[in-house]
Amino acid sequence: MSVDISGITGYAQSNTGSDNSSRQTLSADMNTFLTLLTTQLKYQDPLDPMDTAEFTNQLVQYSSVEQAIQTNEKLDSLLSMNVANLGAQAVSYIGKTVQVLGDVMPLEGGKAKAAYTLDKDVSSVTITVKDMNGQIVYSEQGKITAGTHEFEWDGKDVNGNQLEDGAYQVGISTSVRDGETSANVTTTVFGKVTGVASDDSTVYVGLGDAVTAQLGDIVTIRNDDYFDKKIEVSGSEASDTEAEQI
Repeated sequence: MSVDISGITGYAQSNTGSDNSSRQTLSADMNTFLTLLTTQLKYQDPLDPMDTAEFTNQLVQYSSVEQAIQTNEKLDSLLSMNVANLGAQAVSYIGKTVQVLGDVMPLEGGKAKAAYTLDKDVSSVTITVKDMNGQIVYSEQGKITAGTHEFEWDGKDVNGNQLEDGAYQVGISTSVRDGETSANVTTTVFGKVTGVASDDSTVYVGLGDAVTAQLGDIVTIRNDDYFDKKIEVSGSEASDTEAEQI
């Protein structure tokens, strides 16, 4: 669904609070253990010394836990660096039109575009557009042959009224002949990248002013003027479109 991206202004810092807490807890437990150990050794009977095997095992366990915490800290640091690098690279996408996996498309300047892929021929295809309240505002019949087909929408509802720019959900429903298995449908949407942001583990791109997508969901990057072109993609023709495949 749509995500407000008005706050996309930079990169989020990674949260290392859990690792710091774990290290503090381990340190406190270790100090307590050493205090008890030295006290017991101080007052033990020289003629009947305590078995040191258990103490040794506990020391080994503490060492293993400390190493694990250090490993997690280093992995978190590497992950943060990787996210930061991806975010820096994604900045170059700003102003480009991208195609992403998903069903929420941005309506920008009265233009919206999506695509659907069928793995087989079907009897009928119905394309519906809903607003973010779940109300159907537009529908039409789509192409029924196997392959990828693009859908362009001018932002007008069933009564011809121009709707406001924003996020709209596109749905693809299909029907098949009796006895046939249903078709698998994959939906993608297009939008111009307007911003980049990240959290602890993921980089996001803003599409228009109302939709956010994960960087990993981008499947193509297209020319800035792609919305001004009308290209029908079907089957093997998909490889001939003016797109840079990711």
